[in-house]
Amino acid sequence: MKILLLVYRLLGRHGFRVFLFPVIGYYYWRNRDGRLASQEYLSKVQPFLPSQPRLSSFKHFLCFGETLLDKFLVWMGQITLRDIQFETDGFFEQSLSQKQGGIIVVSHLGNTEVCNALAHQQPDMKLTLLVYTQHAEKFNSLMKQVNQQTKIEMYQVTEMSPAFAMIMAERVAAGEFLVIAGDRTPVTGQQRVSEVDFLNAPAPMPQGCFILASLLSCPVYLMFCLKQSDRYHIHVERFTEKVNLTRNQRQQQLDIVVQQYANRLQHYCLQAPLQWFNFYSFWSSSRDHSRKSE
Repeated sequence: MKILLLVYRLLGRHGFRVFLFPVIGYYYWRNRDGRLASQEYLSKVQPFLPSQPRLSSFKHFLCFGETLLDKFLVWMGQITLRDIQFETDGFFEQSLSQKQGGIIVVSHLGNTEVCNALAHQQPDMKLTLLVYTQHAEKFNSLMKQVNQQTKIEMYQVTEMSPAFAMIMAERVAAGEFLVIAGDRTPVTGQQRVSEVDFLNAPAPMPQGCFILASLLSCPVYLMFCLKQSDRYHIHVERFTEKVNLTRNQRQQQLDIVVQQYANRLQHYCLQAPLQWFNFYSFWSSSRDHSRKSE
């Protein structure tokens, strides 16, 4: 990544793409699991797009490589508000004006780093990114090297403990927004997931962000960052004013909420099918098959 970033600085995006092709080719060849996961996803989404040409798994990987560059450019301040179009329903701006915090549920669709533009757009806005994994530590460290002034703080989540909930409650009460992915199974594996219909197949979606929202009694917003014609479109919509869970019907209520989220994720995936970068086996049937073959 450091070498490719240097190539971009010396040769621009065209030179970056020339060097990116063999890098992605090597990664595509070596990463069998990611390649199969990409092909599985594209096979699920293709029937929804009958008028489009067959989607290429290799092109899917290339889009991911382009997104990595844009992640750095956002942190370096080279992607500005002029490169971004905001499409919102008005509720998010209302929360900002009232200094009311909440949860922003993002996904592995598009480029979530563009949410940095939200922080720059609103001088008093603060974001905390909740991440589940240590795999991104080197990447996060490199991004901090290129911009020390970012207003985004990353908080690694290892468990949904009472202490963690209290810390997050204080931040939301202070008008801060917590940003968390809604389409990544947490470190606890298959625990706290709902099986939903996603692209006409059963898939496990995590409940964590919605459980946290119920604990904090705060609004939940969805944010999708799609790149179209070299311009980012940031879609922000209010998902719910509050997630209400009752003890007797907790699981059923969570299943409904998570399915509603899956429906919105599918809606935006169909707008930019090559920009969902979840390169691991996602659907329940494929996971069951993997476990049987081990």
